[in-house]
Parts: sequence; structure tokens; C-alpha cells
Amino acid sequence: MKKAFLTGITGQDGSYLVELLLAKGYEVHGLIRRSSTFNTDRIEHLYQDRHEANPKLLLHYGDLSDASNLNRLLRTIKPEEIYHLGAQSHVRVSFDMPEYTGDVTGLGTIRLLDAILETGLDSRFYQASSSEMYGLVQAVPQSETTPFYPRSPYACAKVYSYWITVNYREAYNLHASNGILFNHESPRRGETFVTRKITHSLAKILAKKQKHLFLGNLEAKRDWGYAKDYVEAMWLMLQQPKGDDYVVATGETHSVKEFVQEAFGLVGLNYENYVRMDERYLRPTEVDLLIGDPTKAAKQLNWKPKVTFKELTKIMVIADLEKEGLDPKDFGLEPSPKGQKP
Repeated sequence: MKKAFLTGITGQDGSYLVELLLAKGYEVHGLIRRSSTFNTDRIEHLYQDRHEANPKLLLHYGDLSDASNLNRLLRTIKPEEIYHLGAQSHVRVSFDMPEYTGDVTGLGTIRLLDAILETGLDSRFYQASSSEMYGLVQAVPQSETTPFYPRSPYACAKVYSYWITVNYREAYNLHASNGILFNHESPRRGETFVTRKITHSLAKILAKKQKHLFLGNLEAKRDWGYAKDYVEAMWLMLQQPKGDDYVVATGETHSVKEFVQEAFGLVGLNYENYVRMDERYLRPTEVDLLIGDPTKAAKQLNWKPKVTFKELTKIMVIADLEKEGLDPKDFGLEPSPKGQKP
């Protein structure tokens, strides 16, 4: 039985990746931070019930700022595969907490890579890189050879993590890969991220719990895919003969305004009656256009996105309607499949 070690296991990507790995027969170990409240909602359904643990899913307390603990965990677990998803991942927040973002999002990566070297493990390593690294884009679309031009402390930290992963691969012959993932969303996306903020607020507006939705730059364009599709690409990277770097994207771009229009249109509302612009949500330096070229992933990994932009929006709207106790059928939408966590 293969063992996998995940950082960021309680996040959106971590929860979908755990589902995938467990379905493939892995024993999965996850790093979680100590908190005064439980933060495992996204993976709660993977336990047999609320009181009986899944013997193939084990959680360990730790932090990406604690190198000695990371070293100890790897020495104890001896994972064949390591998926490094953990980070301070909110771009706007990174301007407010630049040092913390650099420490966790940037230096956390080298702590893990050094732990692999120090323990002598033959682990395959996946680094969650980001399309935000392209920032002020130097080419359209963006591929593995497009120069980076980061526009936030978060993106700068991710650029460091990208290059230190490449460096350790070349210097120490590690099986280490960077997945340059473009925006990927789902009903499990945090409510402070723009797509989930839109669908969550829409449901609250319909439930009469909220009157308006406040957003920043409606003209920003992103390449949006479905997170459940993207974690499959992560796994495929670590099944290759050697490590490499891959853009994971849909190859399409849509503005925030388009996402808003699509979401509100699904329930028959005109977004202009509800959406308000708030300068507090503008970034000091904006990233205006991101669109990825996933040709390499398609050829070498045989990976392609399955869920379209419109399907993704619908999945998220339906899930948030249900979360607010609303029946999607009342708005001409089909409910989520029974027995499946969206």
C-alpha cells in the first residue's frame, strides 16, 4: 500500500486529492495546524462516521514553519509521495501579511525539501505552484516557458517555491514536480475567494439574508477550472518516470463580471441590481489577465479538464443554494446528486 503525505489537507484541493488517493488504495497522512476549533469540515465525510476514524486517513498536528516537526513526521511516515498544497494562499491577505506569507508559502517548501534530503527518503514531491506567478503577463497564453512577473507577496513566495523545487530536482536528482495551476474552484472553495463569494452571497440574497454583493475589480480575467479535475493532474505528475513542470488550465479566460452574470442568470436575476463595487477589495497591484496553455499536460500526462466554465458555475450555485436550505428546483436547477459531496 502506497503512503502519501499532504500539507494543506483541510483545504479545497487537499480534500479532493484525499478522495482520489483513498479511492486508489493509498494510506493518506495529512498535516493540520492546531486550532481552538475543528477545521476539518472538508474531509469530515471521509471518516466512516463522526466517531470512528478511517484507518487509511491519518492526521498529524504540525506547521510549515516548524522544520524539526516536518523532518520527524517524514521519518516516521516514510511516504512514497508528498503533495505540498499548504500555504497562506489568499492574494489580497498577502499584502497585509507579507512576512508571514513569505515564511509559510515560500520557506515552507524548502523545509519540506530539506526534510526529504535529511531523512534520505526516495519520496516523489509535488509543489503547488500558481498562475499568480505570471502576474503582469509577458505572453498570452501562459505556458511553462513564459517568464514570471509576480504582483503580490503571495506570488513572489510561490515563485521562490517554484525555483527551489527546480533547483533541488536538478541538484539532488529528486523526483520533484511543479504544477502551475490556474484558478480552480468548487463548492469547497473558501468563502473569501471571489467565485465562492459570488455564489455564497447569491444564495444569501435569495434567502433574504443579504441585500448586496460587494466586489472589487469586475474586469479581471481568469482561467477557471474545477478543482476536482485539477487534483487528478497532481497525481499524474507523480506517476511519471521523472519530475517536471506543467501548466494545468482550461485554456479559456472569463472575467469576474462574466462569472457574476452567469451565476445570477442561473436563478433569473440581473446582477446589476445587487452587485456593488468596493475599493477595499482592490489589490495594490492587479493581475488583469490569466489564461493557461495546458498543451504539455495534455500530451505528457494525458490530462484534460472535464468540467466547463458554465458547468462549474452551476455546480457552485446549486451547492450554495442547498447550503442555505433552498431547493434548486425552485429556480429551475437540478439538485446535487444524492450521496455525493460536491
